[in-house]
Amino acid sequence: MTGVTISAPRPTRIRADRPETELGRKRRARRMAKQLARIHPDAHCELDHDGPLQLAVATILSAQCTDKRVNEVTPRLFARYPTAADYAAADRAQLEELIRPTGFFRNKTGSLIRLGQALTEQHGGAVPGSLTQLVALPGIGRKTANVILGNAFDVPGITVDTHFQRLVRRWRWTDESDPVKIEHAVGALIERRDWTMLSHRVIFHGRRVCHARKPACGACTLAPLCPAYGTGPTEPAVAVKLLKGPRSGELAELAGIPADLVPAAAVLADTP
Repeated sequence: MTGVTISAPRPTRIRADRPETELGRKRRARRMAKQLARIHPDAHCELDHDGPLQLAVATILSAQCTDKRVNEVTPRLFARYPTAADYAAADRAQLEELIRPTGFFRNKTGSLIRLGQALTEQHGGAVPGSLTQLVALPGIGRKTANVILGNAFDVPGITVDTHFQRLVRRWRWTDESDPVKIEHAVGALIERRDWTMLSHRVIFHGRRVCHARKPACGACTLAPLCPAYGTGPTEPAVAVKLLKGPRSGELAELAGIPADLVPAAAVLADTP
């Protein structure tokens, strides 16, 4: 498309010379959360699973690995080890070979075997549905526990992964750097019932729009509410090329940019 002038999104209304009140931050965060729901209606847990055990295993494998790669490995894994007892009794060499593509496979194998043993011995082979019980299990930290609670038990939880941590700090929802403190800080801003879906939406936005090195500021619908607007290119024709994923065209249109300006490579790009 030629001869078409596209206006960049309105720059942020957040002023560096005027400290934001706690109430102002909460109101802004909730407005951004509503926008995220509109921008990413398809947000969901991107780890393929059927039930709490499979989700626990997939989440352990996702450490330092993309969800896409985990999803390539887990069908054979889940078929071979359908129960906690199967992981408890697994042959280490065989299990290592199955999960090798996810990286750090020796450590992950140990975690899966110990997890299977703990579930079998302490919980009758079932994954418990409380945070306290989950974090006491081998290989299950607070982040993994919140993933399991939110997506397998419908218990609201905030998942502070690298994308979530980067974005909420970039948006000045919190200045904390410790994941647990970030979880509590964001939990104080957003209603509890929305925690799980907020986590998915923030992660989707981090993978598709607000990238670590070069966010697509000029193609981001959150621009008027974002104090970091300008970290990435603000020119729409440039920023639109940074969008990723199958809905890149829709994301562009939501920002007022014609979908046909989105390159095919962006639509086909992985969203790690």
